Amino acid sequence: MPQHAPQPNPGLRRVLGVWSAVSIVIGTVIGSGIFLVPSTMIRYLGSVEKLFVVWIVAGLLSLFGALTYAELAAAMPEASGEYVYLSAAYGPFWGYLYGWTQFWVAKSGSIATLAAGFYTYLTAFFPVLGTSLLVIPLHIGPGGHLLEIHYGQLVAIGIISILGAVNYVGVRSGGNLQVVVTGIKMLLIAGIIVVGIFAGKGDFSHFGEHIPAVAGVAGFFAAMVSALWAYDGWNNVSMVSSEIRHPQRNLPRALILGTSVVIATYLLVNVAYFHVLGPSQIAASHRVAADVMSVIHGRAAAGAVSIAVLISIFAALNGSILSGARVPYAMARDGLFFRTAAVVNAKYQTPGNSMILLCGWSSIVVLSGWYDDLYNFVIFGSWILYLLTAISVFVLRRKKPDLPRPYHVIGYPVVPVLFVGVAALLLVSTLQTRPRESLMGLGLMALGVPFYFFWKKRSAALVSKNLPSFSDFDE
Repeated sequence: MPQHAPQPNPGLRRVLGVWSAVSIVIGTVIGSGIFLVPSTMIRYLGSVEKLFVVWIVAGLLSLFGALTYAELAAAMPEASGEYVYLSAAYGPFWGYLYGWTQFWVAKSGSIATLAAGFYTYLTAFFPVLGTSLLVIPLHIGPGGHLLEIHYGQLVAIGIISILGAVNYVGVRSGGNLQVVVTGIKMLLIAGIIVVGIFAGKGDFSHFGEHIPAVAGVAGFFAAMVSALWAYDGWNNVSMVSSEIRHPQRNLPRALILGTSVVIATYLLVNVAYFHVLGPSQIAASHRVAADVMSVIHGRAAAGAVSIAVLISIFAALNGSILSGARVPYAMARDGLFFRTAAVVNAKYQTPGNSMILLCGWSSIVVLSGWYDDLYNFVIFGSWILYLLTAISVFVLRRKKPDLPRPYHVIGYPVVPVLFVGVAALLLVSTLQTRPRESLMGLGLMALGVPFYFFWKKRSAALVSKNLPSFSDFDE
């Protein structure tokens, strides 16, 4: 071989154990949602009993999704999760559409939203972060307003950069960090639950109270969307399937155990909330957990809750960056994204360039201020792809009957059918109640279609010229 001949691109290593995988599930799901959405949900439902019904239904839906994904993950333990499953079941276009949506909108919007939530809670300790640094005289901000940059946005970008660097230098370091911060987060949340239920300053009669709310099915599904946002992220561990040891065993365990722990945690946290505060008080609260602790132990306790929220968001942000970088990496290896994203760092054996691209674009989204809008827009489109992924269990059993399946969906076919059915109802309701956001989400996804054909044509041209793809080379 010539002295300067390119060497094969190193692959990703299976270094994450089952607890790292479980921590990715729990850590990415439990972010800021549980500290925010109970207020929104009770305003939609008006009844504490209905609120718990929604939490349980949304939790079971997420668990059924996790059970369904477990079969796919164990059968195809490769990087990027849904991208692989959709490509195998329906062809590369559908996998690409998922990857496009994840990189440009869903994952980057989620990372930006978490980072913005982090600096927002930091303003309780450093108010200067909420002040304006400069105003760009262009109407490109949210809602067509002038673009305003706050000091806190720079902090948010700094947090994204730090976590990106941690995960760049090794998936093991990112996984270990995830285990530690998720453990701390769960201890703090357990403290909120214990204090809220057993401090002796609550009243279980709150569970029978009612307040005015949106009537009927519309209110139920609106609250369901909020609950599902809080549960969102249980599928992220499948994105790092190619780096989990013994994936046929550990992936189903992580999906099922992690999702079950989240469901139990959310129900107990809500018991603590409504034991201390009545429905009308929670409906008026912008920081429910902090207000609960303030009632019990004063303002100092509320400050402690803010620290717990910061740790919770930090863990979710780390898990999102760790998992999200594997999607553009997989797309690039198939010739459907920027070729540089397919490079695995020879020293650290991580998809370093993909990590840089994701963190860089997420930082731009932070500066734009559009993260909340992007996330709202993409919920509809994302759930279409989740639904198609669940259906792919049936498609692949028929299309690839000889595919090794170390794990089969418990309760098949009832469990995946229920997941698909409720997801379909949710999509119909969302389209009816939020047509603007739903159609804009589909529009953002459709923007990726011409790029699919561009990258597909470019990849075919390289093959016809017998040129190596970028993934054939080291950095």
